[in-house]
Amino acid sequence: MKKSLNLLILFLLGMTSAFAQEMSFEEYNPPSTLKVPQNPVTRAKFPFVDIHSHQGGINEEKIDQLVREMKELNMGVLVNLSGRGFGRGDSNTQQEYIRAMIRDFNTHAPGRFMVFTNLNFAGFGDENWSRIAVKELEEDVAAGAVGLKIYKSLGLNSKDINGNRIPVDHPDLDPVWAKAGELGIPVLIHSADPAPFWQPMDANNERWLELKLNPNRKRSDTDPVPFEQIIAEQHNVFAKHPKTTFINAHMGWMANDLDAASAHLEKYPNVNFGIGAVIAEFGRQPRRAKEFFIRYQDRLLFGKDAYNPEEFHTYFRVLETEDEYFPYYKKYHAFWAMYGLGLPDEVLKKVYYKNALRIVPGMDKSQFPD
Repeated sequence: MKKSLNLLILFLLGMTSAFAQEMSFEEYNPPSTLKVPQNPVTRAKFPFVDIHSHQGGINEEKIDQLVREMKELNMGVLVNLSGRGFGRGDSNTQQEYIRAMIRDFNTHAPGRFMVFTNLNFAGFGDENWSRIAVKELEEDVAAGAVGLKIYKSLGLNSKDINGNRIPVDHPDLDPVWAKAGELGIPVLIHSADPAPFWQPMDANNERWLELKLNPNRKRSDTDPVPFEQIIAEQHNVFAKHPKTTFINAHMGWMANDLDAASAHLEKYPNVNFGIGAVIAEFGRQPRRAKEFFIRYQDRLLFGKDAYNPEEFHTYFRVLETEDEYFPYYKKYHAFWAMYGLGLPDEVLKKVYYKNALRIVPGMDKSQFPD
């Protein structure tokens, strides 16, 4: 009797221990037991243009390394959006930087790299700022820049000479947008952060883990302004400058709402979408996303943003295969599994390179099939 009682107590203690086990969300990441066909892709089916990359420290050694990695991925052209670096130094220093970068690219790997320039917001609010910005844009394009990249700092933390936030649609920027249209170069613009960064950081926020790991990314209606305000400012620019071609980075944070994304493209015929950093949104809605890609195949451009060769593999797999339930590479971006869209070849070609060849001037078409 005593032995049986002891066994019962041990059993109950074991059950209590099992049910009382605690584990953090970060720790819980079990490998899937699902048995389905696996078709990982490490090389794109067609040569592609990465329209959204950020590269610094350019020299012969760095270029050789990038070219080796590009060949492995089947990347035809890499577009470096950080032509002037990341806002460091005065305009003269920045212009020397971008010219040296373009020379190095053209010397060591002609045709493989294209460069976008950036704006220097120092002195914004001075009566001469617009004139100088337009002049420098013309000079950078004459030196070989093929586009203008606007960082998300515009609208978030770029300040004028009085310490005020610079709205994305500030009238002093109108001459810049207009000049880009006259020069025939696209403007790739990133505005705001994902909307959940403005929402309460609680169990209902899909980006909770990202905010926990990076608390500096948390925003509010007063830090600096509501999400909707920044997005509205961006859209005002699109409407006001119909002759300028824009590439709305990260799908304008609408990849999770493809009805809104569709309405956006219908309303602004001068706008295209870059798909960098939002592939996880397509991977969880493969049927709807496939319909979207087919319908707007002329308005979507491949881009990655953060450069990591192995992460491209997930992009290829989502776009090219019909695989089911495979992992994403950053849990804090997507704690869900991916599904492949299985896009038709002609759609893939447009997303991978044809749309970029049409939009970005001077790109070497010999890197790509017809």
